Amino acid sequence: MFDVAIVGGGPVGMLLAAELGLQGVRPLVLERRPTPSGESRAGTLHARTAQSLDRRGLLEAVGRPSGGSVSFHFSGMFGLDLGAVVEEGASIVGSPQAWAEQVFARHAAALGAEIRRGQEVTGLVQRDDHVVLTANGRELAARHVVGTDGARSTVRRAAGIPFTGTPARVAALMGDVRLLDPYGVPPGYTRTPRGWLIVWLDPAGHSRVTTYDFRAPHDDRQAPVTLAELREAAGHILGRAVPMADPRNLSRYGDAALQADTYREGRVLLAGDAAHVHFPWGGQGLNTGLADAFNLGWKLAAQVRGHAPDGLLDTYHAERHPVAARVLWNVRAQTALADPDPAVDPLRELFAELMRFDEVNTYLSGMISGVHTTYDVGVPGAGRMAPDLVLKTAGGPIRLAESLRTDRPLLLDLAGRDDLVAEAAGWADRVDVLRAGVEHVHPAEALLIRPDGYVAWTSDAVGHPLRDSLERWFGRSARA
Repeated sequence: MFDVAIVGGGPVGMLLAAELGLQGVRPLVLERRPTPSGESRAGTLHARTAQSLDRRGLLEAVGRPSGGSVSFHFSGMFGLDLGAVVEEGASIVGSPQAWAEQVFARHAAALGAEIRRGQEVTGLVQRDDHVVLTANGRELAARHVVGTDGARSTVRRAAGIPFTGTPARVAALMGDVRLLDPYGVPPGYTRTPRGWLIVWLDPAGHSRVTTYDFRAPHDDRQAPVTLAELREAAGHILGRAVPMADPRNLSRYGDAALQADTYREGRVLLAGDAAHVHFPWGGQGLNTGLADAFNLGWKLAAQVRGHAPDGLLDTYHAERHPVAARVLWNVRAQTALADPDPAVDPLRELFAELMRFDEVNTYLSGMISGVHTTYDVGVPGAGRMAPDLVLKTAGGPIRLAESLRTDRPLLLDLAGRDDLVAEAAGWADRVDVLRAGVEHVHPAEALLIRPDGYVAWTSDAVGHPLRDSLERWFGRSARA
């Protein structure tokens, strides 16, 4: 009997395994592929993901952060400045998905996760106090199962969770190819009256070529992609031949926007693409999935360890489902704006002008980068990620992010509030206390910070006692 079985060993599953390991829970990861594929469909980690990884000490291992002003796009229209909404750390991180997956897998294994590759899960049955999985024809049991097994999730289907939304109307192809006339192909994003051609150009090697064909969706999403098919689609969109050879990592997808109706059904939970899929505008999919893992890990661990308050695990759906729904919403808007019909041109031109207004730029950049994500924690002024304050402690200055790397809740006392420290003593087995000064004035005298870095309570919230938030998120006091 395993405490938690994670079905799917991609980056989301591996990060979730690491988050559970930090909390003292040793999960089992079942991955269908015998070896990592090495294929990277995604390569962009946004600012909120970077901030979360920094709070685990994983940021530098995952990729190369870029700070300051970063030009980004909305529906292929460049004009956003992601750096303008980032108050700390990296504005964006370049990290191939396959590399991030390896980093998370090594971290999870070091924390005690058992990773079994070549294990295909084909069935799932829920019992009163556990779940029975069938993998490679054999049964195993776990108290909780998390499906991180992608858009065609076996776990989601077996649990009977509906996956609803809008169907595909765009046929997208992607592959790494050697372009035989590399300087005759426009690099970057090219929109024509027939679709989109996106080229990440490498004249001396393999270029990443993507086509968005608006004629019709794929007849068969599972059919293997051929070089001739990618060549035809690229030539149709560009209006002239695009010679290419030596294909690698060919794949097809569409613009269906689908979301699980619930992220939890009994002892079964979903995260990542198993919970939400959409077109890849803005590189938001992987980031949304990783945020799922950060949100779920500590809550599921508390459930396993027996000190989760009633309803804690349900807050995973309550907090993360609306976030992904907004991602699907903005991606559908981007696809509508991307329509190659010339009748859409005036709308794109108007939208490009609107993006020059600071308020619009901030709104869209905050949405794409995730830094405007806020949870309803029931306390005014709380629910946002705690800022990475520079703290003055007896042992010297330390960043708040460094204090959160143990994945434990933290009561941060910035004003010598003995009354609050005394009140939190009943949770000493679950909540750390840090008393420190701060280099720059912070409006609150104390903050209660969840393991995922979000503020659960602030001393500024008059009429909202600290005890209520401690009980809501971390269970009853040991003194009760």
